[in-house]
Amino acid sequence: MKEDNERDNKNRTLDLGTEDFLGNIVIQDGTKRKNPLIWVSSLSCGVTSWMFFTQAAYSAEETKFNAVYEVGELFELGIQLTYLLLLLCLLGVGSFFVIRQVLVRKELDLSAKELQEQVRSGVASATEYFELGAVMLRRKFYPAATKYLLQAIEKWDGNDQDLAQVYNALGVSYVYDGKLEKGISQFETAVKLQPGYVTAWNNLGDAYEKTKKLKSALKAFEEVLLFDPNNKIARPRRDALKDRVNMYKGVPVK
Repeated sequence: MKEDNERDNKNRTLDLGTEDFLGNIVIQDGTKRKNPLIWVSSLSCGVTSWMFFTQAAYSAEETKFNAVYEVGELFELGIQLTYLLLLLCLLGVGSFFVIRQVLVRKELDLSAKELQEQVRSGVASATEYFELGAVMLRRKFYPAATKYLLQAIEKWDGNDQDLAQVYNALGVSYVYDGKLEKGISQFETAVKLQPGYVTAWNNLGDAYEKTKKLKSALKAFEEVLLFDPNNKIARPRRDALKDRVNMYKGVPVK
């Protein structure tokens, strides 16, 4: 009886099945079936892993996007700061020139006032007439400048080289006043009094060119280069005039 009970218990155990070391249920006929708990557990682990990796990928992508966005903001901020600094520099430079112009104008006004008082008193020298004419020239009062420069020439008692500066200033006043021929005459007198007067030669060449006297202008700039071979005004003007004179070869040109 006892042996029969043990046999029945053993058969019942086999009917219910046993688990091998992999967690499979071994039934009586020797076949294996997956344990449902293992399936659920595996599925749960898979879903959890997928959700974890998805969240990690999303976080990485979001971090990358935020980094790019921050870099873009920094770049835009840098551009704005650059424009702001550039604007401040331009405003600073503009303010400097405006203030400088105001100060120069004020200084010229004071000088003109003092010199005019001396002229009205009748004790002004030729040099003071010249200085007053130069001040009026800088203030762009050309008729007044011409008047005082002519008076300076009449009263002049100094050397001829200094007088050449007065004739040069008078020529500039005539040219700015639209009287080119009179200006040319003053420049010619200035270079006669002082042959090495480079500024007067440059002014003479410019006046000649404005009146279409190209060959005379070319000669004037060549004279400048004899005294100052590296003169930055005369050299390019001389070269340009050479090309123009050669182009008009065979055509009557003054």
